[in-house]
Amino acid sequence: MMIEKAVSSDLAIPPGEYLEEVIASLGMSKDELARRMARPATKLSLIFKGEKAITAETALQLEKVVGVPAHIWLGLDSEYRLTLARQQEQEEEERLKNEVGLVSQYCYSELVKVGIVQAKTRPQDKVLELQRFFGVASLRAVPEVRRYQAAFRQGMSKRQCKSPEALVAWLRYGEIKAQGISCGPFDKASLRRVIGEIRSLTTNEPSEFSTRLVDTLAKVGIALVICPHFKGTGAHGATFRLSRDKVVLMITIRGAWADIFWFSLFHELGHIILHDRQEIIFENDGNDDPEFIQREKEADAFATDTLIQPAAFQKFVAGGDFREETIRVFSQTISIDPGIIVGRLQHDGHLKPQWHNGLRTRYAWSKPEN
Repeated sequence: MMIEKAVSSDLAIPPGEYLEEVIASLGMSKDELARRMARPATKLSLIFKGEKAITAETALQLEKVVGVPAHIWLGLDSEYRLTLARQQEQEEEERLKNEVGLVSQYCYSELVKVGIVQAKTRPQDKVLELQRFFGVASLRAVPEVRRYQAAFRQGMSKRQCKSPEALVAWLRYGEIKAQGISCGPFDKASLRRVIGEIRSLTTNEPSEFSTRLVDTLAKVGIALVICPHFKGTGAHGATFRLSRDKVVLMITIRGAWADIFWFSLFHELGHIILHDRQEIIFENDGNDDPEFIQREKEADAFATDTLIQPAAFQKFVAGGDFREETIRVFSQTISIDPGIIVGRLQHDGHLKPQWHNGLRTRYAWSKPEN
């Protein structure tokens, strides 16, 4: 029996359906076919359902048993698999189209600027880039990722976070960068011992201290990620555990002032030392939760007192001489950048915001090399 059949259709028709027609025309049951082919009936059942491909060996056996040439079976199976692939591709395109509206919410443009996702033109390709960035099959699964749930809880209050999606994108950026930083096991006692060394770096230029700062923190189990600000996050810092032995410290360069950078850094270190918690601690604007406010006060006090010892600062303020030269001498006495003293004096109301800014330094965030 010689039968030629070509199939070209948008419908995925498994060759097993044609096989059923053939054996029916021959008055043969499926069990009889299995016996003639010396195959278990359960194995052939998968071919009938289209769940198992017809191999060259199977095609030759069918040619002997039912008389249909082997190339016909192979062609039918190939067409079926190709049609399935086309359908799956179309379904994937539809899924990607349905998530195009989330592209801007998840800061795609900002992520392209910092070089962590590729620039694409097609909206669906942008969705695909973001899925790979977050490590999810769908962007709608992002809110279900445990580490990101805190961001979406904050997003329920617009005062705390303008866009939880933007906050999660910023957090994921830090997470990925931190994964690339080799660290020793986290040890709080060791961190306390290097606080003085870190403080001494305030008098250096970024080109001198940046590598040393990252290395010093990495030795005590902290991955420092200095990152850009993402619009809509309201965030300027965060700490969280990437693993049992690794803590991530994310910090942005707000306003570019060096004194704010150092205060923010020691503020975050204060959280790590004082508030050893498993959940993420975000630094953002407008959070009025009482527990958050208390933690912030404690971290602020840690940063304030670590950078400028209270007794020394009180004595300096009591003198009432806030000329630039006096501030320089005081900064040399306590071995700290003079801009930090100016920032403190401005914050406490001893200097107007526009006074002595010549002693303050500005930093600029630059895209890190991959």
